[in-house]
Amino acid sequence: MTTNRTRSFAAIAAIAVGVSLTACSQETVATPTAAISSASPTTSSGAAPEPAPTDSSDKTSAAVSESRLTVTDVRIGAHENFDRVVYEMGGTGTPGWRVKYVDAAVQEGSGKPMNVAGGAIIQVLIDGSAYPFDSGVEQYSGPNPVPGVAGGVVTEVNGSSVFEGVTQSFIGVTEKRPFSVTTLSDPIRVVVDVAR
Repeated sequence: MTTNRTRSFAAIAAIAVGVSLTACSQETVATPTAAISSASPTTSSGAAPEPAPTDSSDKTSAAVSESRLTVTDVRIGAHENFDRVVYEMGGTGTPGWRVKYVDAAVQEGSGKPMNVAGGAIIQVLIDGSAYPFDSGVEQYSGPNPVPGVAGGVVTEVNGSSVFEGVTQSFIGVTEKRPFSVTTLSDPIRVVVDVAR
């Protein structure tokens, strides 16, 4: 009788440990998703931090023809070696981009100067962009400018307006630093990493 109770207790204990381990592993999986918009530097647990960009030259990539994309979110995240600016997009196709340092922020179409906080300015032009009535997606309507994270190199992101199939935005940085640009999918994103 005691042996059966001992076995039952051991089985229950094993199940409880298994449930606890499953819950812990689920929390670990969720952490990187939340990290992209956190205010403190983040890395995946146990993984080496991503390297910082090393080049500050102009970056370009062509859009897929017939792309119709609208920026739906703009956010800034802090990582150990860089700050990350994410332009999330909805619609169809694959965006292209032209990203470079500029002396001043000037709005396309109107020629109107824009105030961008920081010691240097990165202009981001996203090709394959469309107005919401063409993409079928509601455009970003959050804060503008988007403030940088405390202690980071990105001071703010200003603008995400569309003009003749191009979304124009400016990234203010504390000083001219190397940067990289990539396109990610599911959801579609143009990502600009600026070295700390």
